Amino acid sequence: MNKTSLLAAAAALLSLAACNQKPEEVSGTAPDPQAEALKNAPKVELPPSIAASKIMRCGDNSLVFVDFFQGDKQVQVRTAKDGPATMLKAPNAGEPYVADGGFKLTGDAKSVTVVTPNQGTRTCRA
Repeated sequence: MNKTSLLAAAAALLSLAACNQKPEEVSGTAPDPQAEALKNAPKVELPPSIAASKIMRCGDNSLVFVDFFQGDKQVQVRTAKDGPATMLKAPNAGEPYVADGGFKLTGDAKSVTVVTPNQGTRTCRA
């Protein structure tokens, strides 16, 4: 065999070998292993966002810092600007907000009556 026929035979074999191979299919989306669990999971209620943050001056010249949340079922009260916050909740919108320890708040973002364990009952306005 001469050199030319060897090269031609090698080229023919190489081209035939390439025809029998299928390219590997690659998918960019893999099945989610938790798809069934997520589909059957209960709905999650997101926490409400803040509707209004108010600094209120009370009748005794003290300040109360109140964050009112969407849905009118919870407020957060601080008696000092950087003091600890207390979350007060109402069973239904429009009812008084209460928390353990003697906290109670009634009113809206314009005017509130707040009861705190250390300072008693105060009427405050924004």
